[in-house]
Amino acid sequence: MRKQEIINIQKEWASGIIKMGRLSNDRKALESFTSDFLDKIYDFQNQVLFKPTKAANEQFRNTKNSAFSYFIAGDNRLCEEDNGFALSNWSEIVFDNSNIIINDDIAVAMGNYTFKNEESNIKVEYSFAYKDYGDEIKIILHHSSLPYKI
Repeated sequence: MRKQEIINIQKEWASGIIKMGRLSNDRKALESFTSDFLDKIYDFQNQVLFKPTKAANEQFRNTKNSAFSYFIAGDNRLCEEDNGFALSNWSEIVFDNSNIIINDDIAVAMGNYTFKNEESNIKVEYSFAYKDYGDEIKIILHHSSLPYKI
């Protein structure tokens, strides 16, 4: 596993979140894409530790269904607080890695990512861990939070 591979996955993750917003007017296509995206990017077939940014009542979303609910909400959302984070029609998501550490088949990246759309520009802190399965690299830990305010 190389740092460039992690950067590529981060770009793929950002593109997927942006695409969810673009598909928001076609619920069937949105649900299909989001399900495929979660299968491809995250390792929910095994185990993922997922703490999304805007989760307060149900902070940890360690299943595919709860991540699905967080990203695109909908009538069947699992958590009442979910409004569909990816449906904010983000136009750009930029990762700024503080560092990427690679140890055998596990990589950890930490830094800030910025979410931009017409209404806002939000800087969020993140830590992601990735596992290399030989033929694919998947996210096994996703923690993000808004920066501390004094």
